[in-house]
Amino acid sequence: MHTHIAEAVKRPALVALRPDLVCLRFETMKVWSALGAVRHLLDTGAVRPGDTLVDSSSGIYAHALALACHRYGMKCHIVGSTTVDRTLRVQLEILGATLEQVAPSQDLRLDQEARVRRIAEILAEHPTYHWMRQYHDGIHRYGYREVARTLDRELPYGRPLTLVGGVGSGASTGALAGYLREAGRDVALVGVQPFGSVTFGSEHVADPDMIIAGIGSAIEFGNVRHELYDRVHWVNFDCALSGAVRLLRDSGIFAGLSTGAAHLAARWELRRDDSRVHVFVAADTGHRYVDSAYAHHGRAPDLDTLAPHEVASLRELRHPWSTARWPDVDPRAAGRPAAATATGTDG
Repeated sequence: MHTHIAEAVKRPALVALRPDLVCLRFETMKVWSALGAVRHLLDTGAVRPGDTLVDSSSGIYAHALALACHRYGMKCHIVGSTTVDRTLRVQLEILGATLEQVAPSQDLRLDQEARVRRIAEILAEHPTYHWMRQYHDGIHRYGYREVARTLDRELPYGRPLTLVGGVGSGASTGALAGYLREAGRDVALVGVQPFGSVTFGSEHVADPDMIIAGIGSAIEFGNVRHELYDRVHWVNFDCALSGAVRLLRDSGIFAGLSTGAAHLAARWELRRDDSRVHVFVAADTGHRYVDSAYAHHGRAPDLDTLAPHEVASLRELRHPWSTARWPDVDPRAAGRPAAATATGTDG
């Protein structure tokens, strides 16, 4: 029996679509990140029960942090984007979290930077508040150790693994692969990105329809460990929608657009190498994408007709779907400065 709902909703489900293609399905994955981070802060004395934790969010992390604060007796303040919908706003209010939303912007970078500026103002006014910095503080990795143990226990040892999922902060797929590798598992890590994200160098390729900014960013994320990733897929809205619709139709799994992109990439990776068990991450449910994505399922291309452009350089990235072995196109190898620890957040 669970003592708090956060402990229940964080539990993942492993669903085998076939023996070598497995969905790691969460109701809301970032609860692991938030619970692990808050527990660490309490254990180390960095914060105490009753303190206020503050961060920026486009929605999912706001809910996760509010649940973690409720679980551990903390106060929560969120600087949110306009993507925080009414359903979430009401939940946050009842959970005791406070939310302020920045003015709407069609530019993701401007939206993120506006939220960062507002957090700086809040911290100046309330220096005792603790800024969680979900995309830059390594403590957000800790909660995923238990998920990695579950994967290690449930997945067969006789075959190597390929883990496919949205990059986001790097604290999910990066942490899972890292912990599994520490346990001695042979794990290839495949990251999924939207076009327009600076995280893996696609900022020069716009995709105005893409609404899964939480797996990429318009600013650098300090938590992403690029060297952990073996391959990257850049996926546009239509391809992500195709992957999500096909997943729902074939398996009944109703998940977000990042899951659709991961499902698409995992199926392609499996066709390339069927000696490995491919696990793709479903980070959240599809409810917030009903009007913006699923309602347009008729426009989704047939998944079986899609294939990525294999690129040899980031300059070659193009719609609707591109892929590359990341070590081969990593711009840092060509002298690009490593990402500095940034101050923006999203998710």
